[in-house]
Amino acid sequence: MAKPLTDQEKRRQISIRGIVGVENVAEIKKGFNRHLHFTLVKDRNVATPRDYFFALAHTVRDHLVGRWIRTQQYYYEKCPKKIRDGWQIEEADDWLRHGNPWEKARPEFMLPVHFYGKVEHTNTGTKWIDTQVVLALPYDTPVPGYMNNTVNTMRLWSARAPNDFNLRDFNVGDYIQAVLDRNLAENISRVLYPNDNFFEGKELRLKQEYFVVAATLQDVIRRFKASKFGSTDSAKTAFDAFPDQVAIQLNDTHPALAIPELMRIFVDIEKLPWSKAWEITQKTFAYTNHTVLPEALERWPVELVEKLLPRHLQIIYEINQKHLDRIAALFPKDVDRLRRMSLIEEEGGKRINMAHLCIVGSHAVNGVAKIHSDIVKTQVFKDFSELEPDKFQNKTNGITPRRWLLLCNPGLAELIAEKIGEDYVKDLSQLTKLRGFLDDDVFLREIANVKQENKLKFSQFLEKEYKVKINPSSMFDVHVKRIHEYKRQLLNCLHVVTMYNRIKKDPRKLFVPRTVIIGGKAAPGYHMAKMIIKLITSVANVVNNDPVVGNKLKVIFLENYRVSLAEKVIPATDLSEQISTAGTEASGTGNMKFMLNGALTIGTMDGANVEMAEEAGEENLFIFGMRVDDVAALDKKGYEAKEYYEALPELKLAIDQIDNGFFSPKQPDLFKDLVNMLFYYDRFKVFADYEAYVKCQEKASQLYMNPKAWNTMVLKNIAAAGKFSSDRTIKEYARDIWNMEPSDLKISLSSESSNGVNKASGK
Repeated sequence: MAKPLTDQEKRRQISIRGIVGVENVAEIKKGFNRHLHFTLVKDRNVATPRDYFFALAHTVRDHLVGRWIRTQQYYYEKCPKKIRDGWQIEEADDWLRHGNPWEKARPEFMLPVHFYGKVEHTNTGTKWIDTQVVLALPYDTPVPGYMNNTVNTMRLWSARAPNDFNLRDFNVGDYIQAVLDRNLAENISRVLYPNDNFFEGKELRLKQEYFVVAATLQDVIRRFKASKFGSTDSAKTAFDAFPDQVAIQLNDTHPALAIPELMRIFVDIEKLPWSKAWEITQKTFAYTNHTVLPEALERWPVELVEKLLPRHLQIIYEINQKHLDRIAALFPKDVDRLRRMSLIEEEGGKRINMAHLCIVGSHAVNGVAKIHSDIVKTQVFKDFSELEPDKFQNKTNGITPRRWLLLCNPGLAELIAEKIGEDYVKDLSQLTKLRGFLDDDVFLREIANVKQENKLKFSQFLEKEYKVKINPSSMFDVHVKRIHEYKRQLLNCLHVVTMYNRIKKDPRKLFVPRTVIIGGKAAPGYHMAKMIIKLITSVANVVNNDPVVGNKLKVIFLENYRVSLAEKVIPATDLSEQISTAGTEASGTGNMKFMLNGALTIGTMDGANVEMAEEAGEENLFIFGMRVDDVAALDKKGYEAKEYYEALPELKLAIDQIDNGFFSPKQPDLFKDLVNMLFYYDRFKVFADYEAYVKCQEKASQLYMNPKAWNTMVLKNIAAAGKFSSDRTIKEYARDIWNMEPSDLKISLSSESSNGVNKASGK
């Protein structure tokens, strides 16, 4: 037994004097090796003298930190609020203020990224000169696989001004301007999703997109050249194997500048002929479309691109010219087709259609759900799919069951494992085995018990955060996603008002208690989305404080909705709201997360809802409203919102209350613009689906009163969720787009290998 420490020895433990005499040399060596390997991620074969210095510095710092922590005074800092007086307010989320233990800076791989300047054509080729340089500092985050010893790398980039940035201004005394210029350079990675309603915001957004593209492509080419597949000659132009070793997936149009950037590198720097460079580029890139909304498909003003990236504009023009020449040869005299398929739009000012650039520059194009991919192929990009039908395909989205079941809902994950084993975690299709337990009353009750425990936990969280008393036995009706008109949080809000009016009209009538939870963020410059949030919070304020309503109906708006909050609310949800107008949602992944966690879906036949209904049976979802063809027919006929308003008394009452200030008595006209939009400018036809939605909600309430029937339907949905694993999705991308075969190889650790050798030699 260790000898008890004396008071003097205890005091010595927390004294800085203890660092003066280092007696345990072995411990120092151990710390040195640990930091060299695990902090600097180096071994002695590749470590530099500077690495050795930092490993030793970290070791010494360890001795200091222990004492430092004990002597610091910490204060409790709450997370910044996102809702004030019912309005969304953007506040800086300084998430790196305390550092990030999972990332590793790689200053040795810092790269220059160029902006502005001019283009010079010389006898030796085209040069982009007189540019402003911003340095891209890489930060690596390890991304571990699940129980396979594989750890891949996610590399992010931080903008840094060069040390000589405007040093001349600094030296002549213009210190303020030098600092401002430095800040402007580093703003590139400082603000996520800048408000691009203004020119300055647009310029920053375009800078961000090019910054990560340019840094990443330089890094990819560096690694390719360092591999056995790259060229080892002085010219370094052997790129024939590049598409075999590099696959770049354009995740929507935001990284579209990668296409002209790779062409610039190949043609201007590596001196490849245009035709060869274009062939390699097309084979390397593939494009995933994530939206069919016209306003969400990026179109950058030519004048902005010309100012910021003059050489890239020239390359885009050349790509477009060759593309249009091909179209003209295939469809002679079809001028309208040339206009529709051009990368450059002329109407309302010249703009670059980035989706068209992605399609032309890629060898594969996919949507993210069957219905979405069909719309992409037959409507949005019909001309392109007619030209190259084999280029277009579908890859239905998926979610990882490790985070969205094991981590966030361990009770349900364990319950499933007890019935079908643990292999489903890596092969979610095995969930179909649960269909064999649909008549197991004990199992159904256990599923219900897990749900109720999750609801109790979340109720406590809500009561603590929002000071609203929650009935944990009520139906948890949840609608969490980005706030957008097409996602129709307004339709949900109108149903809340309708339920409120019904309770007020007849308080004694049987009513299935509900807790309606709506959460999400609006884009900083999206005024209508912010008005929707304000309406929801205003309705909640009236409903939650009406004594006649009591615990029959509560409304919560989840502020600062994020992954960590999703991990709490999704396992506690009874009814999942997926109510976008048919034909507007690309896929959705929240719908899959709710399904996997035992929530029933109320939704339209839109996005992945369609495939969820196919897997579980449409009768096991609460499907309502117009289908895609119905929406098209209504568009053709002409949508008249007032017809629905005048024909449906409950809808009329709800709209009148909102319009007349019932929910905003201090500002009666607050929601006039919102109501006006619903009557005259609603592209997403909220009123047209209102009646069907309310009736479908009544069906959900009726089923909720029959726990066995409800839980049986829940189990049918969980058993049908196997298709929606991201494992399946990634395998499809690998086989169909990246031309590689997925492997379930488990990498052997060096310690495991040596143990195996020792065991073998010991026999």
